Parts: sequence; C-alpha cells; structure tokens
Amino acid sequence: MINLFKVKAKQREISENANGKTPVKKQSAGELRLHKDISELNLAKTCSIAFPNGKDDLMNFEVTIRPDEGYYVGGTFFFTFQVSPVYPHEPPKVKCKTKVYHPNIDLEGNVCLNILREDWKPVLSINTLIYGLFHLFTQPNHEDPLNHDAAAVLRDNPKLFETNVKRAMAGEFQMQSGIKFSRQLELSQVVSLGAGELTSPLRSCNPKMGHFSIETYELKVRLPRKVWLCQ
Repeated sequence: MINLFKVKAKQREISENANGKTPVKKQSAGELRLHKDISELNLAKTCSIAFPNGKDDLMNFEVTIRPDEGYYVGGTFFFTFQVSPVYPHEPPKVKCKTKVYHPNIDLEGNVCLNILREDWKPVLSINTLIYGLFHLFTQPNHEDPLNHDAAAVLRDNPKLFETNVKRAMAGEFQMQSGIKFSRQLELSQVVSLGAGELTSPLRSCNPKMGHFSIETYELKVRLPRKVWLCQ
C-alpha cells in the first residue's frame, strides 16, 4: 500500500510538471509553526526582524534590538536565529553578532537565556524569545553569567559596570582574550575593569619612561602609571 501511494504521488508530480506547474515543496512541521509565529509577531519599536535570504528561507533570520532604557540605551545589537525543522520541540539557536560587554553574552556570541535552554517549552514563540533578549539588555543578570568578569563588576559596582558598558559601546576598548584598550588609562582604571589577576604583561607606552613589563599584579594594587594592556 505504501509503494502504491508513492507511485501515485510520483505520477501526480510528473503530471503537474507536464502542465507547467511548479512542484510545491512540502513544509516541515517546524516551518508551519514558524509561519504562525511570524504572522503573530507583536514587537516593540525597539526590536525588528529581517530575512536576509528572502521568503524561501524563513528558518534563518536576524533580529535587531535597540534598547531605549537601562545600561545599553543607545546601542544596536544584532542576533541570528537558526530554527530547526523540529521546532518548536527544540528552541532556535541564537547568536549575538555584536561584540558586547554583558554578563549573559560571551565573546563568541553565545547567549545565556533560560528560555533558550532548560526552560524552553513548545508553547513559547519567537515573539517570546525576542522579548527575552530585549529583557537581557534592560535587566542583565549577574547570577547566571557567561562573562564572569562583567558579572562580578555588575554585582559589586553597578556604577563602574555602567561606565564599562558605555566605553565598550563607544569602542574605547575591545573585549578579546582580555581587555585591550585603545588609549592610555591609569593602571587603577585597568585594574578596576578586570577580575582576579592581571597575568598579561603590562608595557609602558610613554617614551620618556621607557618600556617595562609587570608580570603579575593583584587587583588591589593601584599605581599612577599610564599603561597599555598589550596583547
């Protein structure tokens, strides 16, 4: 019986092609559900969605978030979504494509959001996930971090955390394998931006003082020396 159905389906496809009709691609359950989610989107003006591959690939799309309050106000953050054919039985894979100083987003773009992990349920939707991402920027969480250094600063010194966020968004330092500064800072400022020990050598960039290196400094040490953190 199964083979008979396959033969009939093939005959119908050949007949449609002969009549000039384009074969209709069968949609997966994930695509059908995603169509429903997209049709029901109700996003705030701070969030937008785009489909760079066009209407033929709705399973891969981009979300832009522009917070209008909180530490990240004025910033623009881009996320990619990859939706599985078995959606909504597993959540989309979400990556942040914008380098950001954030306790819940690491430097590889991985996002720590509970509804993307253990708290995901099939009744949740794309709309829910986008609001969850927006919530990360209005209320970052230091209790479940991916960037432990940023989480420690947020927990212990929210004012300094706010300063660090603004510097990061302004491009004053890049968060790579450490913190790389684009201008001279007091060592006390370098110390305040890190956590644990500064194990990378610190080199003077003042030609009058000559070059020197400091192999290890505890964070509590403060020197009025202008330095760069050299990679």
